Amino acid sequence: MDAPAGAALRESLVRYYRQLRAHGLNDSHSGNASARDGDLAWVTPSGCSGETLTPDDLIACPLEETPPAGASLDAPLHLAVYRANPATRAVLHSHGPHSIAMTLAGGDFRPADFEGELYFPLVPVLDIPGSLYTARSPAAVADTLAGFPVCVVRGHGVYAAGETLDLAYKWSSSLESSARIAWLARAAGIVVPDREE
Repeated sequence: MDAPAGAALRESLVRYYRQLRAHGLNDSHSGNASARDGDLAWVTPSGCSGETLTPDDLIACPLEETPPAGASLDAPLHLAVYRANPATRAVLHSHGPHSIAMTLAGGDFRPADFEGELYFPLVPVLDIPGSLYTARSPAAVADTLAGFPVCVVRGHGVYAAGETLDLAYKWSSSLESSARIAWLARAAGIVVPDREE
């Protein structure tokens, strides 16, 4: 089934962005989201709230142009992801607390639970200094998401890409679930051995 177009796509984007907030993957005004609509992407505005965002608040960002004023700080990153992989139709950025906590030490994350191993046996963790984030993150995240459904910028958050908004949301939620299981296992004193591909 083709992705919804126009107004329906914008309504769907707002719904999934709100879901990130409702399920604790973002705080009241964090994260961002986008959906591709032909030669442009609808992107959440800078500083928006997952509780009050409406479809009319979304910013139209042509893929080959500099994002307009008001678009999320991550808008260039979203556009870079779409340019690097034309099959991608949605990008979600979330701040799942367990996903961030379990990757603070650096190094890639390997889920130990069944679903995590099935969906992403390895989650790349990118180390981008905060002072260089806006300059380096678009290319670094776009290159990574061209080969993986999800990645983490250490200390910052999760980026997930998919052919649909639902798939990007699934990757975001599944990673947080795997990270929460890893956190609980560690708290219980269970040592999960690293696995190599």
